[in-house]
Amino acid sequence: MNDPSVILQARGLRKRYGAKEVVRGMDLSLRRGEILGLLGPNGAGKSTTVSMIAGLIAADGGDCLIDGQPVRGDADPRKGLLGLVPQELALHETLSAATNLRAFGALYGLSGKPLTQRVDAALDLAGLRERAGDAVAEFSGGMKRRLHMACALLHDPAIVILDEPTVGVDPQSRNAIFDALLALRDAGKALLYTTHYMEEAERLCERLLIMDHGLIVAAGRTRELLDAAVLVPIVCLELDRPAPEPLLQALRQLPEVKPLPGEERPQRLRLELASLDCLPAVLQRLSGQSVGLRGLHTERPSLEQLFLSLTGRQLRD
Repeated sequence: MNDPSVILQARGLRKRYGAKEVVRGMDLSLRRGEILGLLGPNGAGKSTTVSMIAGLIAADGGDCLIDGQPVRGDADPRKGLLGLVPQELALHETLSAATNLRAFGALYGLSGKPLTQRVDAALDLAGLRERAGDAVAEFSGGMKRRLHMACALLHDPAIVILDEPTVGVDPQSRNAIFDALLALRDAGKALLYTTHYMEEAERLCERLLIMDHGLIVAAGRTRELLDAAVLVPIVCLELDRPAPEPLLQALRQLPEVKPLPGEERPQRLRLELASLDCLPAVLQRLSGQSVGLRGLHTERPSLEQLFLSLTGRQLRD
């Protein structure tokens, strides 16, 4: 029996470019009133997947269903339920924000009073009401991203597909985008959200699909995935002074201990351990450097740890 809360499904989606199959039997389901995160490193197949779902490229196999019915061709009226926010900006830079919105609204078949109402609502959603008459060329990157998203929402779609919507966005605009997405979710919209920013996924997404090499390698609720993951422990040491270089060198000599960089507090030392059995050796090195230990705790598994454990740590182009 079909789940009435599911509005979008993909079944067995496949796409090949030459000898390489970049999507290899993708299945997903998206429910009303949820944000589903689609995560993966560069080249995992995320953008190809959402492009097939949105109908921008043809799948080599599989089906996309909206409200339980397969979508057939560009003229299928069910496609009107979709709103797509692609990675690449599609704005007319010499035109004002309001004119851009009216142009997109006309493409959706809106006119007259309904178009005016939808443009006003989109400007409010994007936080651009005061800049409605200004040319887009004068906007910051974050403002363009917000307007770009608003253009995709003019026809009030039930399903919103967002492909890396916060790339190059300042923190204020990112928070404004998050607030808008949560408001859409609370209004019953279904959102499919691709990103490689782990903190965004943890903040926004109730469920996650982690994709690599064209396949789903993990799927489930965010918290359940983390609770079930078998990940190496990370230990945080609170010291009475910044860790001296000889201590760091001594820790690097332990084969099952890895000091983690990037800590903003110099008196905190974060270590990735193969297991907690390594901790006595760490404390022994610590005492040998005459550094005082003020506190110690382990970190809960993070989505970034899970992601790297599933997809690898090496850079990809």
